[in-house]
This record gives sequence, C-alpha cells and structure tokens, in this order.
Amino acid sequence: MTVMEKVSSQTRNIMNMMFDKEPLNYIEAAGLYGIIAQGRFNAALLQVLHNHAHDPELKSLIKEAIVEHNKMTVNEAEDKLTDSDGHTPSLQFVKRNLHTSPLNIPDDARLTDQEIALAVGTLAKGSQMALLTALHQSYQLDVALMFRKALDDGLDWDYRLLQLMLNRGWLPHLKKITH
Repeated sequence: MTVMEKVSSQTRNIMNMMFDKEPLNYIEAAGLYGIIAQGRFNAALLQVLHNHAHDPELKSLIKEAIVEHNKMTVNEAEDKLTDSDGHTPSLQFVKRNLHTSPLNIPDDARLTDQEIALAVGTLAKGSQMALLTALHQSYQLDVALMFRKALDDGLDWDYRLLQLMLNRGWLPHLKKITH
C-alpha cells in the first residue's frame, strides 16, 4: 500500500466515523462476536503453551502474541460490538501467570518446543483466516480497518515465528515430488 493510499484510507475512516456511522449489520456483529470468543480461548491456550515452552525466543513470541496481538484485537472487537449495543460472549477463562523460567514438568506430560511452535503457528493460521473472513464481510470502514491491521500485524508476527522455527529445525521436512 502506497503512502497516498494509506492517507486516503485514513481520510475515509475519519469521514466515516464523523458523518456516516451506521450500526453493525448482523454479519459484522457475528464476526466480532466470533473473534472475541475465539480470542479469549486463544489467550488461555497461549498462556499454557507459554508456560510449557523452554526456548526463550519462543516464550517471547508467545507472550507478544498474548499481550500485543490477541488482547488488542479482542479489546477492540469488544469495544466495537458494545458501541453498537451488541452483547459480548459470556464465556471467560482463567488468567494464568506467565512464568519466565521453564516449569519442571516431566517430558512425557508436556509438549516439546517444536510441538508448541507448531501449535502456536496453527492457532495463528486459524486466527488469520477468521480475521480475513470477517474483513471480507465488513461494511463499516472502521471495523474493516481494525481487522486489516490485526491481520497485517499477525502476518508479520507469524513470519518471525516461521524464522525461529526454520533456525531451530522445527519445521517438518517435506519430500519433493519427482516425475
């Protein structure tokens, strides 16, 4: 996206917020509701995965996913849904402390760092697909821009996870098809 396109996008967003504010439609509200519900569950799962991880870089990426990406997206989605008199999901999960040092969990009772990285990557892929679907179903410019920003930030984060997995040898080797 060029600088001019970004300026035009922000200008449209400001104009929409000031003059053309409509309530969310059912599809947008359902998308936000789903993002909130899944985000709350993802936070609980990411907290457990963080505490099982041993690799400090992996722990750092998971913590960033919880604090900066997941929490921000859920909070913004909750704000947009409640601003339009929508109800947020009632389900809540236990907030776990994020332990900086590895916990003493027997190897046969915890995931390996490779398994954790693959699980977190799978969660990220599912979240990105949910955001992309919600983005395509949004008519409100501010809702669409929120989803686009969350998707862009998530893709950047996912690239860093992929680089860590490559550097650690955690990606499965795929055989090439020969003819």
